[in-house]
Formats: sequence, structure tokens, C-alpha cells
Amino acid sequence: LTLGGERIAFTTDSYVVQPLFFPGGDIGKLAVYGTVNDLAMSGAKPAYLSAGFILEEGLPFETLTKIVRSMADAASECGVEMVTGDTKVVDKGKGDGVFINTAGIGLIPSGVEIRPSRVRPGDAIILSGDVGRHGVAILSVREGLEFDTAIESDCASVSSLVQTILATGADVHCLRDLTRGGLASALNEIAADAAVDLEIDEAAIPVQPSVAGACEILGLDPLYVANEGRLVAFVPREVADRVLAAMRGNAAARDAAVVGEVTATGSGRVVA
Repeated sequence: LTLGGERIAFTTDSYVVQPLFFPGGDIGKLAVYGTVNDLAMSGAKPAYLSAGFILEEGLPFETLTKIVRSMADAASECGVEMVTGDTKVVDKGKGDGVFINTAGIGLIPSGVEIRPSRVRPGDAIILSGDVGRHGVAILSVREGLEFDTAIESDCASVSSLVQTILATGADVHCLRDLTRGGLASALNEIAADAAVDLEIDEAAIPVQPSVAGACEILGLDPLYVANEGRLVAFVPREVADRVLAAMRGNAAARDAAVVGEVTATGSGRVVA
């Protein structure tokens, strides 16, 4: 949006997750990080958030307090302010403990144009880190599964990572955070939107051995499993090494890797 001469990014999302607390995060952190990450995907610097709570009758006050404090900590970490909110209560049995809706506003710097339609043949595809941990962490708790190694969600903000990428001066064509549907769904969506073909090197995609093992047991493909702290960046091949080095210097992307390239204008195919 354009308002008073400023380019503004505005997004909203709702969060429903069970369990409310999971290894590596909780629904409160998820609500803040998810909305901050959505803003960052347009290159915006997040500034303000709202929060709406739908609470099921009987939710322990201690649980709500823990969630709100977690949201406050996450907002402080991301450098955003929670500026408005609302609370509603539904009858017992009509909710699932707590649902949270958050909306966010951020400013897009001048000259930043990040969108799928800018993806071009020759672009390198950079993944910020290992995939599949969030979805497996949720399933392990929800289904009471135990693995040899504890699996924690990657739930985190990627806002500072995006600022790191932009600070390289590279012409970033597209960014996409990997949430429901995982890496594979994000790549297919971008390929279809931009009408290009993508070639992916599966061997270059980081997957923790514990996640790969869990997915094999559960019959899941880690490339389609949800993430909450990962992104892919499409940048011209000639600046890929510079962007990759900068990303690896950020705590959110120590294991970043080039995992593919845009091969041609085409029918929106993704091949490995």
C-alpha cells in the first residue's frame, strides 16, 4: 500500500495449533514470528502488530499469561510493538483452547521490489537452512512419538536475515518463507506465478538426520513438511555467492545453501 508517500506492507494471519506449547516454541511466538516473517518477505521492516484472541471457556489463566509473555518477548526480539488487540470468549467445546489472529504493518524501503513476477532464468535459489523440523516437532508431541534425538521447531523470525540480504545491495527478485506445504509447495507456487522452470539439487537441501528418519517412519517427504523459520531467496546468479556469504553470517541462516536455479521461461515445472 502507499500512504502519505510511504510504501507500506500490511498482512494478517490466524494461528491455530495443537499443542499450544511444543519443542522450540508456542502459539504466541508463532503468531508474532509468522506475521513478522510475512512482512519481511516483501522487504518491509516490521513495525507494528495487533493481536486478537479467541479463548475457549475454561482456559487456565496461567496458560494465557504464559502465551502473552511469550508474544511480548518475541515482539521485543523482533523490534516491533504490539499496539492494539481484542479478546473474545467462546463456550467450552466451541474452541481449541486459544486461537490468535495477528496483523502487521511495516515500511518497504525505496527501490525494493520483491515479488514472484521478477523471478528470471539464471536466478540462483538460496535456502536459509535445514527443512522439516517444525512439522515433525509438532507431530512428535501431538501423536506422542519419541525419537532417539529430540526435534525442536525452527520457529524464529527471519526479519533480521532479510535486512542482512538487502544490505548486500543485491537485486533480490523474490523471497518466500516456508510454512505449511514446506519448501516444495513454495517452489511450485513461485514457478507457477512466474511461469518459469526450476531445477533443484535435492542433495544440497539440508535436512537433519533425525528429521529425515522421522519422516521415513511417518511416510512424509521433508520437502513438504512445515517450517516456521526458513526462507528461499531468488537472486541473480552473479551475486549469489555474496548473498550466501552474508546469510551465513546471520544466526538464522548458518546452514544456508544454493539449492537450485531458474532454468528457463516455461510452464512452471519444478524438477530435481
